[in-house]
Amino acid sequence: MKQDTRQLLRQLPKVDVLLQRPALAEWEQNLSRSLIKQAVQDVLAGLRRDILAERRRDVPAEDELDGMVLAYFRRQKSLRLKTVVNATGTILHTNLGRSVLSEEIGRHVGEIAASYSNLEYDLDEGRRGSRYAHLQSLLKELTGAEDVLVVNNNAAAVLLALTSMTQGKEVVISRGELVEIGGLFRIPDVIEASGGTIREVGTTNKTHLSDYSRAVGEGTGAIMKVHTSNYRIIGFSESVPAQELAELAHAKGLPLINDLGSGLFVDMRRFGLPYEPTVKEVLKQGCDVVMFSGDKLLGGPQAGIIVGKAEYIEPMKQHQLLRALRVDKMTLAALEATLQLYRDEDLAIRSIPALQMLARTQKECLRRADVLAQMLRTADAALQVQTVPVRDMVGGGSYPEYTLPGYAAAVASEGLTAAELERRLRHAEVPVVARVQQDWLCLSVRTLRDDEFPLICTEIAKAVAEG
Repeated sequence: MKQDTRQLLRQLPKVDVLLQRPALAEWEQNLSRSLIKQAVQDVLAGLRRDILAERRRDVPAEDELDGMVLAYFRRQKSLRLKTVVNATGTILHTNLGRSVLSEEIGRHVGEIAASYSNLEYDLDEGRRGSRYAHLQSLLKELTGAEDVLVVNNNAAAVLLALTSMTQGKEVVISRGELVEIGGLFRIPDVIEASGGTIREVGTTNKTHLSDYSRAVGEGTGAIMKVHTSNYRIIGFSESVPAQELAELAHAKGLPLINDLGSGLFVDMRRFGLPYEPTVKEVLKQGCDVVMFSGDKLLGGPQAGIIVGKAEYIEPMKQHQLLRALRVDKMTLAALEATLQLYRDEDLAIRSIPALQMLARTQKECLRRADVLAQMLRTADAALQVQTVPVRDMVGGGSYPEYTLPGYAAAVASEGLTAAELERRLRHAEVPVVARVQQDWLCLSVRTLRDDEFPLICTEIAKAVAEG
């Protein structure tokens, strides 16, 4: 060890000496002495590492040491999960929490979370009830299903349905539908984990009804259809419609399970997107069990919703696995409030943020982008700002090959690259997540609320002022 390195290490104050500093003594009113001592030890340990690695060639003054310990406290008290501003233009951004709830629904969830509730208490009978009863009649009304069940996400819904219905049996499924979604969640692995056996039919690009028919045998437990929502095979391809599969399954005395991925209650053609059948339509086509997500195009909280025939769903309610997959009171509160809006489709589109964003026209996006651009110019006259056309995305694995025409306020600052500005905004007090396009920072307005415009202006001004 070098002589100057030893000298620097000797100059570091002892823990007990630093603890006597007045600035740190004030923290004892709110924190235990052991926590403060741990903070001091961690800061000093970090300084020792920096000196030994020759990243630091001096010992901080007492005031600087105070500041380092106080900064450590602030970082420790800061919550990791925080609100961010989504300026990416991707509506169901998986990394940013997918769909967002309206302020009204958010308040309702907060009230339920902060109070006792009738989660599993029947107020009419004065005795224990079922947490699933709060959604049963509503989901039956909206989908036309005989029975319903809600678990914590769609992967859980698929696992529970397969475990309950096909354990020890074969599941006949098209090779082109053995998909993988985020987090290495693969349909083949789920089938195996449920105790079933995969019986692949057809080819990657083409599967015919006759392929399914030949594969069905004495060991078959179900035919399964999976919506390939996060990719498309185009060109020489063919798949079997749900109605034809249902007719075959029923003729063979089997159920048809349909994993829709992102379940729809509204015809997406209203937003200029291609037709996809709604949950109600899929059930009418003869599917026996249908599962879909709550936090995709439905616009609610993360949940896996299972609807279909009572003879298949009732055993799921009695299955031991359900205990591990059940939803909590906050999810139920958010989902019930979201589903209530769908009783009036126009009200749902006006009130559910995901649908509001889908419904925004190119003309409306241009108007809002112009407003944001003018606010940015006012906030910092040195900024270069322009309104540019962008292609927004639905996200969440939905409509991967389609984009929505929109507009963004594009920002540039002299002496600061767009990539560096993007990085600084991600580290802001309220992080702003945007995208870089041709050396401009683009703030797509489709996914922004009007009340987020002033916040964006403030954070960009701070980021530029850092120098």
